[in-house]
Amino acid sequence: MMVQEFLPAIRQAVARQLRAQGFSQSKISAMLGITQASVSLYLSSEVAKVYTAFDHLGVSHEEADTYAALLAEDSKRSAVDAVSTLNTVWTSLLGRGSLCARHRSQYPFLADCDVCIKEYGQRRPGSSEAVSDVADAVRNLESSSTFVKVMPEVSVNIACVTGDAASPADVVAIPGRIVKARGRARGMLPPEPGASRHLARVLLLVKRVRPEIRACINLRYDSGMGRVLKRLHLKTTEIGDYAVSGTEDPTVDALVRRLATVRAAFDAIVDNGGNGIEPNLYLFGKSAREVAALALQVSRLYSAP
Repeated sequence: MMVQEFLPAIRQAVARQLRAQGFSQSKISAMLGITQASVSLYLSSEVAKVYTAFDHLGVSHEEADTYAALLAEDSKRSAVDAVSTLNTVWTSLLGRGSLCARHRSQYPFLADCDVCIKEYGQRRPGSSEAVSDVADAVRNLESSSTFVKVMPEVSVNIACVTGDAASPADVVAIPGRIVKARGRARGMLPPEPGASRHLARVLLLVKRVRPEIRACINLRYDSGMGRVLKRLHLKTTEIGDYAVSGTEDPTVDALVRRLATVRAAFDAIVDNGGNGIEPNLYLFGKSAREVAALALQVSRLYSAP
């Protein structure tokens, strides 16, 4: 089902997302690792066929669009990130039992099977301090009615480290990120180490210049958010206006260059985006709960009339 049904459908949805953002067929071909002829076929096919494929798999149109947006964003940053997110999406669908009806229609003798639900759907957060911190932070975000207002199209993640974390594999985050679902934020899976290479790298770079920092969250950025930052007297430093390479993370590359020259203290990083990269705001703190609380404060001010 993954190879024959889900993968072609999600590739077509991602190709459409990238094309709508202005990428050429040859660029999309390189980013997705498929032929240009395949891209052309995907873009010329009726979009209704894509949703029909997702319908057969028990995936709603809203979910399909969310997954395509996540994968399109990751494809612009790093092929490895895109593969990681694709794996998270698929195992999440398995764990929720979304694919069971389709599978049983093909193999009726599996009517009583619940292997995937047991394997992927009953994972519980670990016991480490960082995992518990992120889990609590996500629950607070999920309970908010205003937080979705400050979620970027690429969705949100929250990352946390303990001790002397040296690599993204040591940083706890949410696999597949925190997405919008029925007007609220929802973590796709419980937090675990190594779940976000992008946000983990941002956090570790900032931690080098501010060792007390242990957590980070990304939010949307626009003029309204700029006014909220001024109201809260948060000091910022800025990056942006870079090209998408397709092989490396342009945000991280820009941040490396910026941190090499910045001298003033800052509370947040404003990423103004670039060619195909959505503007984002990164908030930092001493714990995941702290950055979540700040993000909720920002969301309330941002949503106020």
